[in-house]
Amino acid sequence: MELHDVWFVLIAVLWIGYFFLEGFDFGVGVLTKLLARNRAEKRVLINTIGPVWDGNEVWLLSAGGATFAAFPEWYATLFSGFYLPLLLILVCLIVRGVAFEYRVKRPEENWQRNWETAIFWTSLLPAFLWGVAFANIVRGVKIDKHFEYVGSLADLLNPYALLGGLVTLSLFTFHGTVFVGLKTVGDIRERARKLAVRVGLLAAVVALAFLSWTQADKGDGGSLAASVVAVLALVLALGAARKGREGWAFAFSGVTIVAAVATLFLTLFPNVMPSSLNADWNLTVTNASSSPYTLKIMTWCAGIATPMVLLYQGWTYWVFRKRIGTQHLAEATH
Repeated sequence: MELHDVWFVLIAVLWIGYFFLEGFDFGVGVLTKLLARNRAEKRVLINTIGPVWDGNEVWLLSAGGATFAAFPEWYATLFSGFYLPLLLILVCLIVRGVAFEYRVKRPEENWQRNWETAIFWTSLLPAFLWGVAFANIVRGVKIDKHFEYVGSLADLLNPYALLGGLVTLSLFTFHGTVFVGLKTVGDIRERARKLAVRVGLLAAVVALAFLSWTQADKGDGGSLAASVVAVLALVLALGAARKGREGWAFAFSGVTIVAAVATLFLTLFPNVMPSSLNADWNLTVTNASSSPYTLKIMTWCAGIATPMVLLYQGWTYWVFRKRIGTQHLAEATH
C-alpha cells in the first residue's frame, strides 16, 4: 500500500471519529428544542456535553489539516467549490462555541433563551450540511480538466445530497438522544428513551434509502458489507433503546455512524472527488496527493500525536462519566 492510500484511510478515520463524537453533540443541541421542557432541563442537556464538545471538534481540525497537507489538490477544489456551505458550517461552529460560553454570563431570560436558540440552529444546520457535502463528494460534482469546480450552489442541492443531509441529521439526533439517555437520570432519561425509538425509526428509513441509492449507483462488495453493518447496527440500537439499555444503544448507534461513513469512503476510493463531467478529470489519491517525502513526515508526526489525543480524550470522558439531572443543578446553585 502506497503512502497516499494510507493517508486516504487515515483521513477517513478522522472523519469517522469526528462524526461519531460530534454527532451526538450536534444531536444534544437539537434536543434542546425537541426534548427539554424548561430552562433547567436545557441546562442539563447542555451540561452533558459541556466538558467534551470542544474536544470533539479537534477531530474536524485534524481532518481538515490532514486533507490540506496530504491532498492539497483535493483541499483546494473542495473548499473553493463548496465555499458557501462550508463557510456556513464554520460560522455555525463559531456561534455555537460562543453560545455555550456566553449563555450563562447574564441572568436575563431573553439573553439565555436567545443563546439557547442559537445552540439549536447551529447544531441542526451543520448536522444537515455535512451530509449534503459528503453526498456530493461521493456522487461527483462539476470539475473541469484543470481540477476546478465549475458548478453552482444549486448543483449541490440535488435530491441525493439533500437525502444525505437528512440521513446525517436524523442519525446524529438519534445518536444524541441515546447519549442523553446514557448521561441523565429521572424523567429526562425516560423521555429520551421514548424519543430515541421514534427518531431512530425515522433515521432507519432515510438511511436505508440513502445507502441503497449509493450502493446501486456506485457501490461494490466492500461498500455493500459496510452498508449491511450500518443497517444491522441501527436495528440493534433501536432494540436496545426500547429496552432502556442506553449503553448498548449508544454503542450500536456509534457503529451505525462508523459503518455509514465508511460506506461513503469505500465507495469513493480510489477517487477523492469524482468529476461528473468526465471521469478523466477525477481527483484521485494519486493526482491529488502531496509528495512522498511530505507524506512520510506526516506519518511520523501522526504516529506520535494521535495516541496522545486519544489518551487525553479518553481520560476526559472517564472523568465526566457520571449521570446528571436537574437535582444536581439545584445543588450546584445552592
